[in-house]
Amino acid sequence: MNTAPQELLKEYVQSQHFTSTAEIMAAMKEMFRDVVQTVMEVEMDEELGRERCQRAEGAVTAPNYRNGYSRKTVKTQLGEVDIKVPRDRNGSYEPKIIGKYSRNADGMEEKILALYSCGMSQRDIAEQIKELYDVEISPDLVTKITEKIMPEVTAWQNRPLEAVYPFIFMDAIHYKVREDHRYVTKAAYVVLGITMDGRKDILGVWIGEHESSKFWLNVLNDLKSRGVMDVYLFCTDGLCGMMEAIRAVYPQSRLQRCIVHQIRSSTRFVSWKDVKQVAADLKKIYTSVTLDEAEENLLRFSEKWRKQYPSCVKSWEENWEVLSTFYEYPPEVRKIIYTTNIIEGLNRQFRQITKNKPSFTNDDSLRRMLYLASQRITKRWRTRCQNWDLVLSQLEIMFSDRAAG
Repeated sequence: MNTAPQELLKEYVQSQHFTSTAEIMAAMKEMFRDVVQTVMEVEMDEELGRERCQRAEGAVTAPNYRNGYSRKTVKTQLGEVDIKVPRDRNGSYEPKIIGKYSRNADGMEEKILALYSCGMSQRDIAEQIKELYDVEISPDLVTKITEKIMPEVTAWQNRPLEAVYPFIFMDAIHYKVREDHRYVTKAAYVVLGITMDGRKDILGVWIGEHESSKFWLNVLNDLKSRGVMDVYLFCTDGLCGMMEAIRAVYPQSRLQRCIVHQIRSSTRFVSWKDVKQVAADLKKIYTSVTLDEAEENLLRFSEKWRKQYPSCVKSWEENWEVLSTFYEYPPEVRKIIYTTNIIEGLNRQFRQITKNKPSFTNDDSLRRMLYLASQRITKRWRTRCQNWDLVLSQLEIMFSDRAAG
């Protein structure tokens, strides 16, 4: 357990692709200052027994309350860091974290960075602080510290977006969340966009709603209110009610259902002895060069397997409209859109970061964790989609009649 912060710090530094030691020092000092500042603000709240700027009600004598800040320079292993220490009117508040830090600096920056970026439980964080620095921080205090970033999370979820996205991917990842004194499974619906310059961006995360056309209508209207005027193509895993919502909000947009998910779902009840042959026949469909060729192969597949596996055949026939969209695009574009691998890769990273958090106390707790995870993940996204210049030139011709961002 004591090695976890070392590993997390190493992962963080590697993800930044720093080009100089000066950049490393600046990033670490800035994060150290922000976290220490938040700890002191929460300490002051607990000292006063109320939130910032809130006066006691009905008090006969003047209550104690906040009284600005005093500046302090802390000498650390990273160099000097300037912080603002909260003051109270009575002068009774003394920051525990800084007081202890001045006597025992070894490793504190490393621990603060780890607490800031990892998905440890509140109790584990409190125990590690106590073990390493003999500073008492209750799990409740840790919770209050994490709650301080909720305005940041809300601002990120509501931030303005680009006017045009060539492709938007949607998928869900499930977590246990406490609700009404019991833990229920809730979905975090993740929306990932590819920008006009070929870069990935997480557009938002919606928690706990049931899939329906009404739910997706709300999500799409949210995207539109944040500035998204046009989407060329939505790529999804057959999400319930999606097609109706797209037609209502983005009537010019098309929908491509993930081929890989379609294969998995349609062959779920195929006998093990026939799975390889069924999969081989399906491959002839989705690897066809043209739509006409694909439809011919679908017809052969239907004639061959309808009697034995009617539900499998029916699934492909009924969903063909949204399974065959990618045939309208050139090969370079098809590689991007025929599967939702892009967003599934993102969700795998979410699972990796949250693997030590089997459950969450409420929706906001999950939102905070996924927000912090998103910030870590997106910092590594430095490259554009493969062959994007070629892809963009194709899109500009195909969608010349649409708004260009």
